[in-house]
Amino acid sequence: MARPFPREGSGRRRAPTRRSARTILVVCGSKETERQYLQGLRDHLRNAAISVVVRGKACSPTQLIAYAKTQRNIGKGDFDEVWCVFDVDQFVDIDAAVIAARRAGIKVAISNPCFELWLLLHFTPQRAHVATYKQILPLLQKHVPGYDKTRVDFALYRDGRADAVTNAQALDPTGQDHARNPSTGVWQLVERMEGR
Repeated sequence: MARPFPREGSGRRRAPTRRSARTILVVCGSKETERQYLQGLRDHLRNAAISVVVRGKACSPTQLIAYAKTQRNIGKGDFDEVWCVFDVDQFVDIDAAVIAARRAGIKVAISNPCFELWLLLHFTPQRAHVATYKQILPLLQKHVPGYDKTRVDFALYRDGRADAVTNAQALDPTGQDHARNPSTGVWQLVERMEGR
């Protein structure tokens, strides 16, 4: 039996298609804590509509913005959004970093005094001023005994994520007032990762 002729156009190459997922690059100001939490969140969400690339680089906030800009430029359009996640801690270049980020079109999620505030908000509201990581650590350890910033297990925080967002919004509804203590804008990034 003779083989049928192939349909017209069947040998043509398909036109390239644009990726359907939104891609977010998140650059964290530490190599472990923020990166481990955000990777855990990404893996938990498994949101097919949003692809999240998380990188960590321990440096000052202005250096972090410059690094994120470089990563975005190397990617040549691979990223729809770029976020930098960093702490106020004892850094003196926060305002300069925020200005540089705004000029570069990079979003920031800043925690004052530190990312551990965001973790604490998964368990309880925190309204009182906390000056340093050392002051917030015992508050977090009441809920996460033996907390170790080099080994963040997202499973411990998974069920409190909605509470953390609510508690963080109560501290700073804009997510941009990094001078307020306590405050954290991480809730905005979390909502973007969730597809909101």
